Amino acid sequence: MTGLFYPGAHVAENPDQPAVVMAGSGEQLTFAQLDASAHEIALALRELGLAVRDHVVVWMENRLEFLQVAWGTHYAGLNYTFLSTRLTPDEAAYIVSDSGARVLIVSSGLDADRVAKTRELVGRELQVVVVGGETNGWPALADLAAKHAGERLVDPLEGSDLTYSSGTTGRPKGVLRPFTGQPLGTTLVPGRMGKALLGMGPDTVYLSPAPMYHTAPLRWCMDVIALGGTAVIMEKFDAEGVLAAVEKYQVTHAQFVPTMFTRMLRLPEDVRSRYDLSSLKAAMHAAAPCPRPVKAAMLDWWGPIVHEYYGGTEGAGLCWVTPQEWLARPGTVGRAVLGRVEIVGPEGEVLGPNEDGLVYFAEGNTFAYHNDPDKTAQAVRSDGASTMGDIGHLDDEGYLFLTDRASNMIITGGVNVYPQEAENLLATHPKVADVAVIGVPNQEFGEEVKAVVQLAPGVEPSPEVAEELVAFCRASLADVKCPRSVDFRPELPREPTGKLLKRLIRDEYWAGAGTRI
Repeated sequence: MTGLFYPGAHVAENPDQPAVVMAGSGEQLTFAQLDASAHEIALALRELGLAVRDHVVVWMENRLEFLQVAWGTHYAGLNYTFLSTRLTPDEAAYIVSDSGARVLIVSSGLDADRVAKTRELVGRELQVVVVGGETNGWPALADLAAKHAGERLVDPLEGSDLTYSSGTTGRPKGVLRPFTGQPLGTTLVPGRMGKALLGMGPDTVYLSPAPMYHTAPLRWCMDVIALGGTAVIMEKFDAEGVLAAVEKYQVTHAQFVPTMFTRMLRLPEDVRSRYDLSSLKAAMHAAAPCPRPVKAAMLDWWGPIVHEYYGGTEGAGLCWVTPQEWLARPGTVGRAVLGRVEIVGPEGEVLGPNEDGLVYFAEGNTFAYHNDPDKTAQAVRSDGASTMGDIGHLDDEGYLFLTDRASNMIITGGVNVYPQEAENLLATHPKVADVAVIGVPNQEFGEEVKAVVQLAPGVEPSPEVAEELVAFCRASLADVKCPRSVDFRPELPREPTGKLLKRLIRDEYWAGAGTRI
């Protein structure tokens, strides 16, 4: 290895090694092909008038060209944002406008009317370029790049992602990390953490089953490639498809979210045992709380290879827990490997072990919320320490345990209730497929605790099932933490990352009831 971290650093030694493989179709790009296309795309974007530190927004599904575009924008020294394919024109236009992007790269698989409506809502000049062929008169990126076939940038620089939060508590916030302006391949450092913690390197085959527009899949795939490994991208998550891909491509590392674990665990035993998973060295999970029984079941199935980390889009700090550490301290998200964790009380005081408070990362990376100094000031202290709004505590050895998000707190009769505990418990009930525990209006107590439940297949909603779930909760938790009532829904809104969009559920109950306490 050269000591540089980008696709071109591996071309001399391994030009024909696959850098990207699509799990379903088997399509692939070698390191030589990926490096060449990144240079050509970067030059095409420069020709469109984009200079270093300008912004581009990309809107596409998981496909072979995804990482070509990601690396092309990175080589060009641009700020780049990837949009969820589920966004409405209004949601997409907000991010395009807020970011200041002048170029929008879209997939030919997106509805052209949705793209046109987004462009109209932006209300200023916005160039649209299409991956997959010319659409609606917008030029094809492949045609623009082909004009630069065989050419190479003379001054490739490190770009940076301007990533927007998923908007679980309101309009998404753009997380702006410091722009380094350094030569290409010198500062892409998260992959080095993967090397140190998981032994990632040129022999790594990394499976990414989630939508690539999310922060973790994008960063980890780019980091694996930067280290000389191969990224295997699933077009769409499928529980059995994960097992098939591990066997077919001899996957060594993979990342999941808890809902994916749940779906794989619900596969029939004959399906789960059908595939050879012996190549797996490490599986990571993050993004959403994982119920302890679900993680324990995964460890029983796959063995002690399931790692967990806690961080965030902001990248201010990172906690990591190995399977061995978790088995010794079930429920922990680990100790800090980037930054230092502080637990802070309501008056700004630093709390001691086993006291719940706001989780802060000190002495880590810095960030700011794009175009939002007020939100930045709420999250970042004057000394640079920052919080993502999670509540938790440290044990005597510095292991972090999360309680819930501060924004999810329910105040019922003056008592603070964090619903994550009840959610994690109810999720283990065999009749529950998914659950959200929220605070809803109550004239006497201000709020009361309610469970909104998606039942398992074959289970019909009824008052008896609701009573059973409440009783199940009260058998293990204090009454005040348990739902007083249960509503049933066909499906709960979640991001593909597994994050529950609790705000959407809660807003329905508070509409017309005044401001939520």
